[in-house]
Amino acid sequence: MPLTASGNLTIVTSSDLGPLGPRKGLPVSYDWTLSSLAPLLVPWLVVLGLLALKRNRCAAAWWIWLPAGCLAALPQAPLEILPPGTNFFLDVIAALAAGLAAVWLLSDFLRRRHAFISFLCVLLALAGFSALAFVSQQSGSLTPETLQAGIVLAMGVLVSSAALSLGGLVCRRRYRPAGIYVWLFVWLAVIWLAIAAPFVLVIRASGGAIGWNEFIVFVLAVAMGHFAMLLPFLILSSASPFFRERFKALLHAKAETPPFIAPLPDAFLKA
Repeated sequence: MPLTASGNLTIVTSSDLGPLGPRKGLPVSYDWTLSSLAPLLVPWLVVLGLLALKRNRCAAAWWIWLPAGCLAALPQAPLEILPPGTNFFLDVIAALAAGLAAVWLLSDFLRRRHAFISFLCVLLALAGFSALAFVSQQSGSLTPETLQAGIVLAMGVLVSSAALSLGGLVCRRRYRPAGIYVWLFVWLAVIWLAIAAPFVLVIRASGGAIGWNEFIVFVLAVAMGHFAMLLPFLILSSASPFFRERFKALLHAKAETPPFIAPLPDAFLKA
């Protein structure tokens, strides 16, 4: 049971008794409340510590709470955002939000001379801080839902780091926010396609019925959801000069050069 879960739970015991009786017992309702908020605050206390670094001691750095807070609040939303059985995705999004906030604040330290080394630094930082946030949300018991969420989180960390690095590689000579957005979505779709395609081929080879059209639509939906999760941080990087310069440096991207205007001839100026 994740520590972020709360509300009215219905518990049903089940056991295969054969002909001796019914397999399921009577449902029991229980109002589950959060035991303690202290573990949930651990990753955000770490982010607060990163704000205390010398390079982050300015008012502009505190804008990182806006995108991170919006995504981290999703698991506490009173409405059912996802279908039953898939709510663990909200915990994954909250964990990635903490990891992305740490990467945005540590971008000056993560940037290296070579783009591949920068990618590895981003991957390690995003994985470490996201894992810390995810573990702090769990109650300590390893359940199938926790295992699924951990696998999804690991794939999300890898895809996010790779897409950011590849998007910066494409736009490194001419940085434009719109171009970064487009290429980031393209790389998200390509990477998720590369990850999911082998599983689809295995299923089709074993006789499973999965159409390619449905598969493409599913991959695009996953890429759109992933891009929507990154979008608040991208908007912050476009709107804030503080984070814009860090984002460009992390992606090894250069600012768009203004158009060259030739000087007017001296004779024309004298006339």
